[in-house]
Amino acid sequence: MTISLHCAVEHFPIAGQFTISRGSKTVASVVTCTITTGGRSGRGECVPYGRYGETIDGVMAAIEAARPLVENGIDRQGLREAMKPGAARNAIDCALWDLEAKTSGEPAYVIAGLQAPGPLTTAYTISLDEPETMAAQAAQNAHRALLKVKVGTDDDGPRIRAVRRAAPDSGILLDANEGWTPDNLARHFAICAEAGVLLIEQPLPAGKDEALASIARPIPVCADESAHHTADLAALCTRYDAINIKLDKTGGLTEALQMRDAARTLGLKTMIGCMVGTSLAMAPAVLLAQGADFVDLDGPLLLARDREPGLRYEASLVFPPGSDLWG
Repeated sequence: MTISLHCAVEHFPIAGQFTISRGSKTVASVVTCTITTGGRSGRGECVPYGRYGETIDGVMAAIEAARPLVENGIDRQGLREAMKPGAARNAIDCALWDLEAKTSGEPAYVIAGLQAPGPLTTAYTISLDEPETMAAQAAQNAHRALLKVKVGTDDDGPRIRAVRRAAPDSGILLDANEGWTPDNLARHFAICAEAGVLLIEQPLPAGKDEALASIARPIPVCADESAHHTADLAALCTRYDAINIKLDKTGGLTEALQMRDAARTLGLKTMIGCMVGTSLAMAPAVLLAQGADFVDLDGPLLLARDREPGLRYEASLVFPPGSDLWG
């Protein structure tokens, strides 16, 4: 049976501006991969990420290079061996999961050997800005159960305290995006403890995070930029208490499921995160996030418009995808 692959670039405007310690953007540019056979199609979405040396053109080229493998019927495990982790493999891998669900008539969670998924409490991101602006953002979202607060400057104390005052009842996850240094680490940790922060994500740059092994960590510290795939985990255990698993880093749901299980075996907490993308990118991550310690799948909430149909978000909850979206 003939198999065809199609990939396309799509642009989705962000509602306002999304800012982290490395910069700002107003548009989410994604690559969508569609694999078709026997009148059925499966889709996957990825977000090329410049921090990891990825570009739209590079990801499109990598998917195009994999076309012969896909059109010759490669399976997910074969794809995992043939392509390196990253956004391109993620788009293809998730399309293969979706295609199998569409052709077999079984939902992706059954194919993966998982329990039926339920709704999850997801974080909502507060972009990096001046303390007053971040406080205003937090106040507007103080009804949410969980906020993810972007920081990463030399003095984030005013930001952390302002957000806590503005959203006194919300759980807070803090994401420094590699922006802190060993010199300000202890000071920021103390402020986080004072504010009741639940988790601190990637405070130091990847590859320069040795200080985390020798400093008291009053709050769990989560690896993001330092953790890409399963082979990374063993070396992280002395520096981190948790890992952020993102499909665009692992290169798809196939690797991400193995990474999640390996993290649990090593005693690491798990956070399931995302890039700023549409519901198509979040859908497979909702399956992965079942039972996770922390969930950050708010990408579509940050967009001015999402795909139709999209995921259902209600209050602080994200619901599993319908089969018309994915899986």
